Amino acid sequence: MVPMRLGIDFGTTRTIAAHVDRGNYPVVSFLDNEGDSHDYIPTVAGLDEDRLVYGFDALDANHARGVQLVRSFKRELASPAVTSDSTVTIGGLEIPLLDLMTGFLSHVKDRLHTASSLSEPLRTDPLNHVAIAVPAHAHGAQRFLTLEAYRRAGFNVVAMINEPSAAGFEYTHRQGGTLNARRTRVLVYDLGGGTFDASLVRVDGLAHEILGTRGINRLGGDDFDAVLAACALEAAGTSIERLGVDEYAELLLSARDAKEGLAPQSRRMLLTVAGKDVVVRVDDFYKAATPLIEQTIDAISRLVGGLDDSALADSDVAGVYLVGGASTLPIVARQLREHFGRRVHRSPMPAGSAAVGLAIALDPEAGYSLEDRLSRGVGVFRERDGGAGVTFDPVLSPDNRLPEDGEVRISRRYRAAHNLAWYRFIEYSLLEEGQPRGDIAPLGEILFPVDPSLRDGRELSLVSVERSGNGGGPEIEEMYTVDSTGLVRVSVRDLETGYLVEAGFGG
Repeated sequence: MVPMRLGIDFGTTRTIAAHVDRGNYPVVSFLDNEGDSHDYIPTVAGLDEDRLVYGFDALDANHARGVQLVRSFKRELASPAVTSDSTVTIGGLEIPLLDLMTGFLSHVKDRLHTASSLSEPLRTDPLNHVAIAVPAHAHGAQRFLTLEAYRRAGFNVVAMINEPSAAGFEYTHRQGGTLNARRTRVLVYDLGGGTFDASLVRVDGLAHEILGTRGINRLGGDDFDAVLAACALEAAGTSIERLGVDEYAELLLSARDAKEGLAPQSRRMLLTVAGKDVVVRVDDFYKAATPLIEQTIDAISRLVGGLDDSALADSDVAGVYLVGGASTLPIVARQLREHFGRRVHRSPMPAGSAAVGLAIALDPEAGYSLEDRLSRGVGVFRERDGGAGVTFDPVLSPDNRLPEDGEVRISRRYRAAHNLAWYRFIEYSLLEEGQPRGDIAPLGEILFPVDPSLRDGRELSLVSVERSGNGGGPEIEEMYTVDSTGLVRVSVRDLETGYLVEAGFGG
């Protein structure tokens, strides 16, 4: 019995899967309720009376009965404030985000077995090797909730890989001829429905090393839809304030359809604003959308030292590889080629690149390996001067390597100088002059009672922080543990008494 090996890319607008098939990595096709085949399941949910429905079922319920839908719920994961208790509102009902994701992924699992190109093979081949993708700059809660939703849905997840890292495998598989002894690096440009990531990859044969990543956690195709909707509102002589919630949602759908239908030669687009047809000039849309693309170019320029077309030709960069569903927008490739020249390549299947790369990563016969990076830093704000101030201590750098398996541990030991240690942990994308900058997300807090008399269950947040003598307190050890998925755990221990407080961040 041969185990099925499957890569799944849970996307903002579409969820795509690819599997290992004797050295090939075909994208799985799914049947909708009319029997038509698609290479994705739409990432959408709806509340049909008191029952949650997903994917094509949700779209059908919307068309037939006007069931309200929630789209792009994956973007909620990017919020710095997201937790296991975060909710999403559907049809006036608050649904826990984790439950919504679990329900959707359970629907994906069911469709794989009942209405996909793998339905027959899965009758005999168990699905017990699944690799999943997350944005490279996904913070701890984002990673934890994604992994937990897959597990609750019944998937046996054996690997979680950053999306551009997976796309790097697909590049080598398809574009290996561009790589040679002189051209050893690839810049993966991943513009998805909700996020933008870029990774600089060094390729040595089948060995891939991530040299660095940059990203914008909330910039993607949805933002281009909003820009196009604003253009349509201007063309209609109205404003968003004059539309109802449902009317604006319909406008965004109209904008998405018009955007996805653009061809390089398109000149005008037809959209619907509050039931009326409106024409938007493509040039006007492109002009309004250019600042979004410029943000992505600024991010990737930092990875390649500001190289432009002429400098890139003399560098060891084999190409800039465009992946992600939103990268199909013609202006994206046009703008990048103006900056980087002819070495800009678009994946033949941009939306499916990560899924294919995940399948490649699972194929033991392919022989690919990956050395990835944490992609975001981890640090802690500590009390100082008897609680009069705080200082920031960067513990993990975004460039810290992730283990291929197992864990990496970093420890800190010191003599406590206060009666109570209050650690405020964060993740950050940049460090400037010793301070966190860029995308910042709180990881959580630990209040550690250094004074044994405070270990009686009292509310520690009400205790005043005071110096304990001349820094002669007990010896304290902080232990930071990072696993191959990029999830971080922290423990704080009093080495004299063994008293321990642990926290697994992300939940």
